[in-house]
Parts: sequence; structure tokens; C-alpha cells
Amino acid sequence: MHEDVDAAVRPAPGAEQYPALDFANSAMALPGGQYTDLLGTPASADRWLTDHDLAPPDAGLAEMCTSQLRSLREQVRSLLAARVAGVPALPTAVAAVNDALTRVPTAALLLWDEKTGPHRAAPHPVNQVLDHAMAALAANAADLLTGPDAARLTACGSPPCNRFLLRHGRRHWCSTRCGDRARAARAYARRTRPPDD
Repeated sequence: MHEDVDAAVRPAPGAEQYPALDFANSAMALPGGQYTDLLGTPASADRWLTDHDLAPPDAGLAEMCTSQLRSLREQVRSLLAARVAGVPALPTAVAAVNDALTRVPTAALLLWDEKTGPHRAAPHPVNQVLDHAMAALAANAADLLTGPDAARLTACGSPPCNRFLLRHGRRHWCSTRCGDRARAARAYARRTRPPDD
């Protein structure tokens, strides 16, 4: 992996508390017109879900599942961007998160059969890895957007970075690398500014 990609892949501030933040940041714009997508292939999406304890190592996602995951990510990114900008969210983004939330029942149902008698069990589709992962990420995104940390949500202030973070104090960068790049750009601008007459 390229050095800039290594630095960018480190979780942004707040991602340890909100996996949905790391999920939104799994597609990254990098300096020099580079781009990386940690959900770009079924194998990389499997790895990302496993690393975040959202799927077993042998989940074996197909491209269709990976595409659904990337689609939800773009809707979550849209919601985070709307929150940061202080504008209304796109109804389609809200609907996508709500759809993911409702795919998985929140409580085990009461079942009764001759063999085991009354018992509680989660019905299908709870056994589906992708639905579980998407529901968990959607719930976490909803928690972030509606909780006390929502006011700290911001976008990285170092172009071309497109990641989100939870601001701590005055910090507006997702990584040390982005902060260094922003400071260097400001210093260069000061040095090259024409003198005032």
C-alpha cells in the first residue's frame, strides 16, 4: 500500500466509538488524485467487516452484497455531510438507513414446536451476515447523528481528504498527515502572497 494510503487508513478520531464513522470513511480521496475503497471488492469488504466484528472471517460476500454495502455507505456519508453542513438530509438517505435498521428484528420471537416446546429464536433473515452488518452500521450512524457527539462531527479540513471525524478542541483533521498537509499549504500561501501596497 502507498504511504499516503497507510496514513489515511488509520481510523479518524471518533471511529473507535462509532464504527459507522469508519464505515463512511472507507472510501478515501488521497493526494495526487488517488482514491482507495476499503469495500471495493468482496474480499476487501469481507476483511473490513471481519476487522470490525460485524462478520465471521468466512462470510464470503458476493459482489451483489458488497454493492449493497457500498450503497449504504454513500447514504450514510450523505447524512453525515448534511449534518456537518447544517442542511436537511436527502429523504432517500434517511430511507436507506431506516431500511437497513428494519431488516433485522430487534427481539427473538416466541416459537413453539412439538420437539422443543416453547422457545425464543430469531427468525430468518437474522442469520444473514450482510443484514446484521448493515443494521448494526445503520443503528450506529443513527446513534451518532442523534446523540451528544453529533455537534462534534466535522469533515476533515485538508483537501482533498473526504473523511469525517469527531472534532476534539480545535482539531479539524482526520490524521496527522492531513494536519501537516494543511499547515504546509497555509505556510506556502503566506510565503507566496504578494506584498501589500
